[in-house]
Amino acid sequence: MTLLIGALTIGLILSLLAIGVFISFKIFDFPDITADGSITFGAAIAASLIVAGVHPLIATLIAFAGGFLAGAVTGVLHTHFKINGLLAGILVMTALYSVNLHVMGRSNIPLLSKTTLITYIEDFSKFISPVNKTTNIVGWSVPSQDLWVLLFMFLVILIIGVALYLFFKTNIGTAMRATGNNQQMIRALGVNTKIMIILGLAISNGLIALSGAFLAQFQGFADVQMGIGMVVWGLASVIIGEALINDKSLGLLISGAVMGSVLFRLLVAIALRWGMNPNDLKLITAIFVFVALVLPGLLNKFKKNS
Repeated sequence: MTLLIGALTIGLILSLLAIGVFISFKIFDFPDITADGSITFGAAIAASLIVAGVHPLIATLIAFAGGFLAGAVTGVLHTHFKINGLLAGILVMTALYSVNLHVMGRSNIPLLSKTTLITYIEDFSKFISPVNKTTNIVGWSVPSQDLWVLLFMFLVILIIGVALYLFFKTNIGTAMRATGNNQQMIRALGVNTKIMIILGLAISNGLIALSGAFLAQFQGFADVQMGIGMVVWGLASVIIGEALINDKSLGLLISGAVMGSVLFRLLVAIALRWGMNPNDLKLITAIFVFVALVLPGLLNKFKKNS
């Protein structure tokens, strides 16, 4: 059960990555590869600042700002310098690898002996319940502090999800969604689509960097390699969420991205529990995304022929 709680917590943390990928890929139809670099960027910033003695909350917010800036750079390269969106993301992602090394000063920063946001939640759980207190869930004993960390991440995701939903209902948010649907139409209405794209990618990568900051604090370390293949992970979560929800309304799509991330992490945890080689994880993820992208078209073709 402890493994299950840990998988749920990581799934919620990575749901910020899924929401970020949802914004870039689904709302703007922008193949943004910056995510692989920005999630590590967020982890690197948060870990480096925490080690330097900065309060974890401030370090986490600065990590979000770092990802926001990285996404804005990708948007500027695409809109103002006319660089292909895919290439712009690759350029920023590649540059961020060196930036992350400079921020961290080395390839790995341990946080196990440092005070993080997760540490605060664990200390809070000890304050309101006895040390080493366990909670019985369906016959399984689970450390109470693990449940409090899970609840904390759930509340964080809930607040961010609701805030994002409300934002996309505002005039600016509606203009951003319209930019993704039909740039020519919204441009004719006087909206600066370049600014909308830059802002959208900035928010997307800010959330992804925030995911990296939380992930580093939960796992107890930040590593320069931790972002490899994360954009595919996020895309897989979005695809699973769409299949679960099967609805195009904004609120349900955001909820679907969160649900997809949690379910995908659970599937990975179960596969690892059953003996899957961890080295095959990225390969299995890529194959899964490929099947999920191709299968709907094959099913539609089959229905038309039958």
